[in-house]
Amino acid sequence: MATHDLTGRTVLAIVTSYGVEQDELVVPLEHLREHGAVVTVASPGAQDVATLVGDKDPGQTVPADVSLDDVEAEGFDLLLIPGGTLNADTLRLEEATTRLVRTFAGSGRPIAAICHGPWALVEAGVVEGKTLTSYPSLRTDILNAGAAEWRDESVVVCTAQDRTLITSRTPKDLDDFLGAVDDALVS
Repeated sequence: MATHDLTGRTVLAIVTSYGVEQDELVVPLEHLREHGAVVTVASPGAQDVATLVGDKDPGQTVPADVSLDDVEAEGFDLLLIPGGTLNADTLRLEEATTRLVRTFAGSGRPIAAICHGPWALVEAGVVEGKTLTSYPSLRTDILNAGAAEWRDESVVVCTAQDRTLITSRTPKDLDDFLGAVDDALVS
C-alpha cells in the first residue's frame, strides 16, 4: 500500500461506545494519525469506545473526542464509519449518523465504510445507483436500498453521482481500504 503525507487532512470517525470491531477503528486511527491526518472520534455522549475483537471478545478502549450529537460535518475532509455488528446496527439508528452521512454525501466529500459500516449508508439513503461492497450479510440490504451493484472485492471506490463511497468487507481488507482512503484524502 502506497502511503501519502496526510498533513492538514481531517477525518471524522463516527462510532457507538460499544461493539466497534477493534481493528476497523484502531488500525485506521493509527495509520491516519501516523501519516499526519487529524482524526476526531465521535460517539454518543463522547463516551469512550469499548471495542470488540470478532464481535465478541473485549478489545482496546478508544477515547472519544466529541459527542456524536454535537459534531458538525464542516471542517472534515472524510467520514470514516467502522463496522462491528453491534456498533453498526446501533449507529445507524442515531439521528446524528444519518445527518452526518447525508451532509458528507451531499457535499461530495468521501465516506469510507467497512464491514457492517455501510448499514449507515443504507439508513441515510445514499446508496442508490452506487456500487459497494460490505460484509457479505449486508448484500441484500444494500441491493434492496437501490445500489446498482454489490461486489465481493476487498475495496470498492464508487464516484458515481459526484460523491465518493469507499467500502470494504472485513478487517482482512484494511490495507486496500486504507490505500483507497489515503488516495481520497490527497485527491
